[in-house]
Amino acid sequence: MIFISPSKGRLTLDEVFDEIRAYIDQYPDDSFRLIIGTDSQLRVHAETTYVTALIIHRKGKGARFFYTRSSEVHTRSLRQRIFYEASQSLSVASQVLAKMADLVQDIDVEIHLDVGNNGATKELIKEVVGMVNGSGFTCRIKPQAYGASSVADRFTK
Repeated sequence: MIFISPSKGRLTLDEVFDEIRAYIDQYPDDSFRLIIGTDSQLRVHAETTYVTALIIHRKGKGARFFYTRSSEVHTRSLRQRIFYEASQSLSVASQVLAKMADLVQDIDVEIHLDVGNNGATKELIKEVVGMVNGSGFTCRIKPQAYGASSVADRFTK
């Protein structure tokens, strides 16, 4: 899996982890939050682009982010896309946390879902939030889900 950093370019997951570690080590007295969110965009010719953003937020003092992009020709229903987005975020969160276990013991981790109380996704909130919470992660939905609805969304276009 290749991630893209606006300032560092293309990075492997191990290199992203090294960047996160360096960022945390640079500010040892600060609190951090790890945010993962995925968004998708239907394109012409029945292609769907998925972007997962990984954000390391230095609480009250900014953040750094990385994202990975993938596409598939298979068209999914809205319900399938939302659950796929959530599973992508959970997968990345699990991989990053496995690497970070020795680094930071009590880092806040949030999964940001591209669902909200307005629009077609409101019917899916209970199920997809239950899926994320059942996996042991804190969940945010729109409008607090900026990891998916702002950062990831910006790179699906």
